[in-house]
Amino acid sequence: METKLMYRVEEVAKLLDVGRTAVFDLIRNGELASVKIGGARRIPRQAVDNYIEHLMEGAL
Repeated sequence: METKLMYRVEEVAKLLDVGRTAVFDLIRNGELASVKIGGARRIPRQAVDNYIEHLMEGAL
């Protein structure tokens, strides 16, 4: 199975079970790293992993 290196905002929203607006808020607040490729916003897989790890640290 191929693992994606970059995700669209919609894909991250689905992975995190939140709306697109929540993902854009996370990006705007600096909680989730993203890059622009041309006019497209992409979130690196590592940024999603880091964000989830950060959430888990707060849950312990």
